[in-house]
Amino acid sequence: MATEKSQRKAAARSEMKIRDAREADLPAIIKIYNAAIRTRMSTAQLETVTLAGRRNWLKDHSPDRRPFWVLETEGQVEGWLTLKTFLPRSAYRDTAEVSVYVDENFRRRGVARTLLSEAIARAPELGITAMVGLIFAHNQPSLRLFAELGFQKWGLLPGVAHLDDVERDLTIVGWHA
Repeated sequence: MATEKSQRKAAARSEMKIRDAREADLPAIIKIYNAAIRTRMSTAQLETVTLAGRRNWLKDHSPDRRPFWVLETEGQVEGWLTLKTFLPRSAYRDTAEVSVYVDENFRRRGVARTLLSEAIARAPELGITAMVGLIFAHNQPSLRLFAELGFQKWGLLPGVAHLDDVERDLTIVGWHA
């Protein structure tokens, strides 16, 4: 018999909707990203971004090959995921770099897991045979989540990032279809 807590979680997940990001979503997307920048846990971006500076962000993505998705519940964007070209050389055309960010008010509620699971499920129709994630080694929650969803550690780049005078390692995780 399901507990009340698990029933609430299931109900919340059933209300989640993943869709292609629209220009009207940019303020929420930027708010989420700027909050992540301040934590120094999930992006090497050091300065906050502006709407003017990211106005063309969505144009770098295409729904049929390299999507930019938002997850919303009751009209509120709770997180987002992008699949972008890993490297520009054509031999890498079936590999995508995955990034996922969650609003700080909605963390630990399955938002990132739902978005990543969708990316894995839809990889074949997007022509993606491999996904690569670049995650700071000190971001243990993200590393655990990616591992739980079948990503493996493919590499480590020691000391490649300097976040507020702290040297950080970058872990490369990967997934194959």
